[in-house]
Amino acid sequence: MTSTHEITGIIKQLSETQAFPSGFTKREIVVTTDEKFPQDIKFDFVKDGCDKLDRYSKGDVVTVSYNVRGNEYNGKHYVSLQGWRIEGNGSGGKPQARAADQNGAAPPKAAPAPSDDDESDEIPF
Repeated sequence: MTSTHEITGIIKQLSETQAFPSGFTKREIVVTTDEKFPQDIKFDFVKDGCDKLDRYSKGDVVTVSYNVRGNEYNGKHYVSLQGWRIEGNGSGGKPQARAADQNGAAPPKAAPAPSDDDESDEIPF
C-alpha cells in the first residue's frame, strides 16, 4: 500500500537531472520544514517528474506531495520519498502562515484567572 503525504518548506537544495544508462532519470530536491526543530527532507523526482522542478529555485516556498517508497538491494533495505507533485507558495522566506493566521485573526485570548470567590478551584492545603 502506498500512502500520499505533503510537506511544505523552503527549497534548500535543487540538483541537476541525473541520467542513467538504462534511460532512467532522477532529480533530487531538499526542502527545509518550518517547525520548532526544522528538518531537511530530501525528495526524489523521477522520469517525467524531473521537469516539474524546472520553474523552482533555491529559497522558494513549496509544498511537495510524495509517496514513501521502500526496496531491498543485496540484503539491505532502503526508504526514499518520491515526489510526484510540487506547488509553489511564493518565493523566499518562511512558508505561509496557517489559514487562521492569514485571515488577520488575533491569537485567542487567555482565559481569565480564577477569582478568590470561586470555591470550585480551591486547593485543600
